[in-house]
Amino acid sequence: MKTRLFCSGLLLAAAASLFGAQPKFWLGADISGVTSDEAHGIFTRNAQGEVTECTRLMKDLGLDAVRLRVWVNPKEGFSSKEDVLVMAKRAKANDMAIMIDFHYSDWWADPGKQNIPEAWKDMDASGMQQALADHTRETLQLLKDNDIDVKWVQVGNETTHGFLWPMARAEENMENYAHFTQAGYDAVKEVYPDATVIVHLDNGYDRKIYDFIFEGLKQYGTKWDMIGMSLYPYWTVQNDPNYTEPLLISNCADNMVYLKEKYGTPVMLVETGYKVSKPEAGKAYLDLLIDHLANRTDGVCEGVFYWAPETCHGGYDLGAFADDKPTVIMDAFTEAAARLKSDK
Repeated sequence: MKTRLFCSGLLLAAAASLFGAQPKFWLGADISGVTSDEAHGIFTRNAQGEVTECTRLMKDLGLDAVRLRVWVNPKEGFSSKEDVLVMAKRAKANDMAIMIDFHYSDWWADPGKQNIPEAWKDMDASGMQQALADHTRETLQLLKDNDIDVKWVQVGNETTHGFLWPMARAEENMENYAHFTQAGYDAVKEVYPDATVIVHLDNGYDRKIYDFIFEGLKQYGTKWDMIGMSLYPYWTVQNDPNYTEPLLISNCADNMVYLKEKYGTPVMLVETGYKVSKPEAGKAYLDLLIDHLANRTDGVCEGVFYWAPETCHGGYDLGAFADDKPTVIMDAFTEAAARLKSDK
């Protein structure tokens, strides 16, 4: 019997060595707005209505990672590198992994706007590339000096059309976009050599936009460690009712497998959200999404992050809270965390 067990152990070890261990599947949320909310008297509460600090509450709900955006010179100071440090310390105290998301702007950056920071507006390409690298390095060094570990870093936010327009708009100047992205990559590795550098685009179901950007980056020798995606069925279905949520999820999962085969790097869904006024439907969507990406991408997808789940003020309605308390949407994370734990 001992010989048989020993041989079985060798076979299992050989299989693990041959196929590689299944990567951890992360459950996370972008809670970058929490310090701004608190400054305006808005605090998250648990299901019983008790005020609970947002990072702690996310941990209690089953999440094990947070995503924090960085703006260059934000007017009110929120999402500055100093503000990010405040939130990163909370994540560390709750033993949560940290993703840093550089917008390379003084305000929101997304596929519809990638505005150059005011302080960089008169720079030429060489100067802007240096400014981007310096900003990346200084922000991360501040975190490292405060004993913060950073697991992932995004060099740009939803850069489907590049960033720092028009200087590095991908359709007009892929070379600048590629070189700027490489400058960000190199700056990250100087401070956190083991951090995973992410290039992040929107519409995870749309293979064409991923081929366009990553073929362009590849053409100029740009490096990345992971591909980040956004997926928001609410907006997609509004623009094209031929899509359904299950179809978008399936296409997104297929695209992840395709990209891993083509470019050799893993993928993560770093943003998603659902209409909070339909919490039961939102939970069903998130259940299906997590199941597909955790179990039907051959280990290519390494996690799902929800964007601003705690937000329920100011008109944004794709969060997951109501009256500052989690809706049933967040149960999808709690239940997924329990399943993932039992699978270990």
